[in-house]
Amino acid sequence: MTVASPFAEQLARLPTIERSLPLAGGETRFWEYGVGADGPGERHDAPTLVIVVHGYRGDHHGLEPVIAQLDRPGYRIVAPDLPGFGVSTPMAATHDLAGYEGWLQEFAAAVRAESPAARVVIIGHSFGSILVSAALAGGLEVDDAILINPIAAPALKGPRGVMTRVAIGYYRLGAAVPERLGHVILSSPVMVRVISITMAKTKDRARRRWIHDQHDRYFSAFANRTVVLDAFRASVGHDISEFAARIPAPTLLIAADQDDITPLAAQHRLAELLPDARLVVLEGVGHLIHYERPVEAGEAITAFLDRPDGGRRPQAGSTA
Repeated sequence: MTVASPFAEQLARLPTIERSLPLAGGETRFWEYGVGADGPGERHDAPTLVIVVHGYRGDHHGLEPVIAQLDRPGYRIVAPDLPGFGVSTPMAATHDLAGYEGWLQEFAAAVRAESPAARVVIIGHSFGSILVSAALAGGLEVDDAILINPIAAPALKGPRGVMTRVAIGYYRLGAAVPERLGHVILSSPVMVRVISITMAKTKDRARRRWIHDQHDRYFSAFANRTVVLDAFRASVGHDISEFAARIPAPTLLIAADQDDITPLAAQHRLAELLPDARLVVLEGVGHLIHYERPVEAGEAITAFLDRPDGGRRPQAGSTA
């Protein structure tokens, strides 16, 4: 039985439409919230365009609790399913970091062309934070960047590096067996629940039930074994520190003190590596800020975007 979202009423107040774009040799499905979502058009006069990029094995649903907090006049929010995940079809290219970076460049250009005068903000969670960082270092121009649960260091060096190695073994097993069996292994409800239980930190039983339901419903929505394996290799093979020095946009890092993937010390180091960074640390939460603490994340995002120097181009050395 589906568990109702604690943020359903907030989301219901946001005008929403589903759209698609032919990109990178596939079809990207995305959801548009706020300005322009009353019907697709060629141009939208939204003052602010927010592009939201979800993490590994999820889809756009995962960041809807955060999107619900950004219900503000003049905001046009677009949230795609990554190619090969959710209901977006795979790319023609390999689903590695280079492939996803190229796709994100295309997607951002397409939606930006519909709001040419808008202030552009990009948000990435977890694996999405790596994709966003790579694209920014590769020349994607935005006014502001926001990284939630950023992957600030190699996953194998995280607080639960052993768990990451176990995950690598799990994905290697899924790759070694025949295709059909591999898909069954990689989408195993038992493994999905183990992962969900491991990541959730909240003691609120109702919230935990909802988190587990979200993972049950969306965590195995991938197109095929190749997509999920290629993306996994990209997720554990890269981190934001590779790109930090080449990210010119003012960047907000929203980190957690109990994140099993990236230690808090690495988040502080990342803030120092970025030319213009602000770090907000949420306590008592792990890698699921978007599910457990979206209200606080939304408050941090709003404060960041409303700062006195908001919209100005970055100046090096302004880490806060």
